[in-house]
Amino acid sequence: MATVITEERSNGTLSLEKSDLNKNVFIACIIAALAGLLFGLDIGVISGALPFIAKEFGLATHTQEWVVSSMMFGAAFGAIGSGPLSNKFGRKYSLVVASILFTVGSLGCALANNTEILIIFRIFLGLAVGVASFTAPLYLSEIAPQKLRGSLISMYQLMITIGIVVAFLSDTAFSYEGQWRWMLGVITVPALILLIGVLMLPRSPRWLALKGRHTEAKEVLELLRGSDETAKHELDAIRESLKVKQSGWSLFKTNRNCRRAVYLGVTLQVMQQFTGMNVIMYYAPKIFKIAGFASTEQQMWGTVIVGLVNVFATFIAIGLVDKLGRKPILKLGFLVMSASMATLGFLLNQGVTTSFEQYFAAFVLLIFIVGFAMSAGPLIWVLCSEIQPLKARDFGITVSTATNWIANMIVGATFLTFLQVLGNAQTFWLYAVLNIIFLFVTLILIPETKGISLEKIEQNLMAGIPLSKLGKK
Repeated sequence: MATVITEERSNGTLSLEKSDLNKNVFIACIIAALAGLLFGLDIGVISGALPFIAKEFGLATHTQEWVVSSMMFGAAFGAIGSGPLSNKFGRKYSLVVASILFTVGSLGCALANNTEILIIFRIFLGLAVGVASFTAPLYLSEIAPQKLRGSLISMYQLMITIGIVVAFLSDTAFSYEGQWRWMLGVITVPALILLIGVLMLPRSPRWLALKGRHTEAKEVLELLRGSDETAKHELDAIRESLKVKQSGWSLFKTNRNCRRAVYLGVTLQVMQQFTGMNVIMYYAPKIFKIAGFASTEQQMWGTVIVGLVNVFATFIAIGLVDKLGRKPILKLGFLVMSASMATLGFLLNQGVTTSFEQYFAAFVLLIFIVGFAMSAGPLIWVLCSEIQPLKARDFGITVSTATNWIANMIVGATFLTFLQVLGNAQTFWLYAVLNIIFLFVTLILIPETKGISLEKIEQNLMAGIPLSKLGKK
């Protein structure tokens, strides 16, 4: 039977045939996860476009860094503002705002006739990414059936890595003619698709219940779950959970244990960004050039391979996180990343001259990508969502998300300067040392939360148990 999707004017929800329930829930989640694809596109697209932008506008090193990092500057503000925006207008219309910002930002970047205009519209894109990075996973968690929640939220993370690959492929296709405006402007197409798709999405039943619109919340749940009894049971559970009022800021000010959780979330996000992963995402062609790949074609296809490895290695984390646990995978990941950066620094210090040395340097770079994608990439987000106390959950996640983008901005705004001031080899050695530090932080501070309920983690936190023991049964 064909899927039936029509819009209810009264409450802005979808009218879904019950016989197509699973398909319709999946379609709604796919549309929301498109925000992740756009997230990835915006991360990846600047990598290929930057060399051509720098040449056309005659950009100095510092200005190139600001072209890259201006998006993260906007994303930090977008992440901070997305909580109030999502609470007031709902998850659906927050995604509408994000899709409009994606569209305006990508068009503005493509049409920019000077660096200042380009940076302004990169900030618009950053605002979109910040709102989407907060709202899309939240919406997915609230609309998905409990048994599918983890896999559908993981799908959002996977869409980010796919978006990066698509951006690298698009950049490569346009690089032959040096068409950087098309590289940046092509994002408009998925942004418009997201805008149209989001307008057809149902409201979040949890948000409707939060606003006291219980009848509408029950109608949405009935349509998505296909059962009055299931809808009633889930709505009762939502009402019960909403009795726990969010008081994050006041709890943060008055409760030492709440502050410990927030600071741990901040630490985790700083660790993730200063591994050096986004240096590779933003400056991959530059890094391949340093490694001895002289032609633009070699640099761009090397970038595509980086993106593909990132996608496939993410499946390692998805498959092992609930079997081996968070901490062992993080330890292995930081060790692999440190060894890779140290080896790459050694190769650059010795001088990459032969074809074997060039390809070995590229291989080491890909091993680094595997180390990140299987560990710090997805698992930092998992831990940040697990360690926050329920009453301060929204506040804690907002702070850690904003930290992610601020740290991301710092990384993007310093890499080329490090290369100039420290030198190529020394810059990669710096990241190797940072990853060793993060390995020791993981050993000493980070808890193992595998198989532990959120309630038990919170109980341990509020009892003053050391952070490394929060997963104690």
